[in-house]
Amino acid sequence: MKRQETKHHMDGLLMLLLFGVFAVCVLIVLLTGAKAYRGLTDRDRAAYDRRTCVQYIATKVRQGDAMGGVTVEPFGDTAALCLRDQDGFITRLYGHDGWLMELYTFADAELEPQDGEKVMPLTGLSFDLENGLLTVELQSGEGVTDTLRLSLRGGERGWT
Repeated sequence: MKRQETKHHMDGLLMLLLFGVFAVCVLIVLLTGAKAYRGLTDRDRAAYDRRTCVQYIATKVRQGDAMGGVTVEPFGDTAALCLRDQDGFITRLYGHDGWLMELYTFADAELEPQDGEKVMPLTGLSFDLENGLLTVELQSGEGVTDTLRLSLRGGERGWT
């Protein structure tokens, strides 16, 4: 009888040990999955932010593309993409203190880069306008550089 009781205690102990091993394995799988999910969401968020910034600039340029309406001019210690409208207003897009900034004012207003509105974070921004081809290079916080090239139509219909 004593031998059978010992066997039942050993069976119970073995079942408890197997349950513990199973619980540890489940916990490891859950933690690994959570880490992978976090990495994927961080990567997707960064890609979304980069695409949003590029599309924001592209949309602004498409809205302001009129004959002579898109220029690149110095603004403070940086270059700004200037979009002029027919009413005498100008929208400036530029990089300042790690942000894409936008400033919408009268064309003759004397303002500084810090006066604009913060739009999106980025670490680098450069503009080049040559022969109707606008090239915008944006550098994100992760060091990834995106390039946007738009052929300005100067009021014509259609986009490339």
